[in-house]
Amino acid sequence: MKRSSGILMPIFSLPSPYGIGTLGKAAYEFIDFLAAAGQSYWQILPVGPTSFGDSPYQSFSTFAGNPYFIDLDLLIKEGLLKKSEVANIDWGSDSEQVDYEKVYHNRFKVLRKAFGRGFEKDSAAFAAFEKENAWLEDYALYMAVKKHFGMQCWTEWEEEAIRLHKPEAVQQYREELSEDVAFYAYLQFLFYSQWEELRAYAKENGIGIIGDVPIYVALDSADVWANPKYFQLDEKNIPLEVAGVPPDYFSESGQLWGNPLYDWDYMKAEGYGWWIRRIDGAGKLYDVVRIDHFRGFESYWAVPYGEKTAKEGKWVKGPGIELVRTLTNWFPQISFIAEDLGILTEDVRELLKESGLPGMKVLEFAFNGKDASNYMPHRFEKNCVCYTGTHDNTTLAAWLKEAKPKELAQAKKYFGLNAGEGFRQGMIRGGMSSTAALFVAQMQDYLGLGKEARINIPGTDTGNWRWRMQKGAATKQLAKKIAEITARYER
Repeated sequence: MKRSSGILMPIFSLPSPYGIGTLGKAAYEFIDFLAAAGQSYWQILPVGPTSFGDSPYQSFSTFAGNPYFIDLDLLIKEGLLKKSEVANIDWGSDSEQVDYEKVYHNRFKVLRKAFGRGFEKDSAAFAAFEKENAWLEDYALYMAVKKHFGMQCWTEWEEEAIRLHKPEAVQQYREELSEDVAFYAYLQFLFYSQWEELRAYAKENGIGIIGDVPIYVALDSADVWANPKYFQLDEKNIPLEVAGVPPDYFSESGQLWGNPLYDWDYMKAEGYGWWIRRIDGAGKLYDVVRIDHFRGFESYWAVPYGEKTAKEGKWVKGPGIELVRTLTNWFPQISFIAEDLGILTEDVRELLKESGLPGMKVLEFAFNGKDASNYMPHRFEKNCVCYTGTHDNTTLAAWLKEAKPKELAQAKKYFGLNAGEGFRQGMIRGGMSSTAALFVAQMQDYLGLGKEARINIPGTDTGNWRWRMQKGAATKQLAKKIAEITARYER
């Protein structure tokens, strides 16, 4: 990876008149902003359809795109919607926060109208899309059956045959719910059509897209329902143990994610084909793939199913370098980033070193005690990615207010922070000037926003993934300022 920089900005945080960011005008304008700011990358969060807690890390499918991100103005331009059909809908009253409840209740009503006008018109292109995406059949059926059972997770479906994905039940529901199946499949056609155009525009402007592949998939997903053999489940397809992390600097009780764990022995026997298909899908979305919770490849925290916290668990060995090499050998055209945060052991560090992948360095962690020195820029190796903070951290402006006095004093002394330059800008300078191959700052940090703009608080289930940037905030003046510091440090 060449010396470069980028900005972390979720799709849902883009300005939009429809309650949530989309793949429309604001996304294209943000690419223009990145180019004007001299950036090389736009880092986003997972773009799948969200389930529990609206988290992009708990998606109904590892392959599907979020229907919320389908731009309605583009559908109007195509003749699939009328302006009057979207004009007087309540998408939420707060322009700085996504109201997911209102978006959920209103978005699909509008998209139904687009489906009614477009499905037959786009039949040839849709058929080609369907043929190229083998996952679509299971996903569309899963969503249709979920709707049939009141959007419950498949483990709660009343009929055992379809819950256990029996062939005869699958065929029966595919026929009975054919219209809904077609609807959910068509939404993926719309999402990917808009995504491909946006990604092409980014490429034309020299912007690569960095996206996340969460190490785990959600229990409430087509991935687990249709492919239980790849997971540690009992005879009723209920998890034996689930994923999480033990207590760490994010949470005193650990983080109980609840994702089913993989049957790594079975996956290995199949040559890790499921993972190959998964990364192939990610390659259709991103130029650089950040593997979330990379340390789980070395060993993972297994918590007995039914526990209320992640305290009671055990470390179990993962697939290690064998899987990493399988993926990097299969996909030489994709660059990877290893999210190596959390509790790191010598074995994890050795895996990262052996993989050759760049790890992550977070400036907000540089002065907080244990392992802090690993995040100080003078200790960086070039093959790493430096962040001011990730989506799990508070913003720089908030951190400078909330950090312990000792931490803040160390940061001021280390980076030479001063009121003249601005403490926040001095932290950004510290990352920009580091030896890290790639430097990424949250958009909120360039905007100087506080804790109200935090994306996520790990270990909490509500109130996250909601921040929205105000229209007009990404100004030409800000782009020029970012471009100047980017050029100064030859990124």
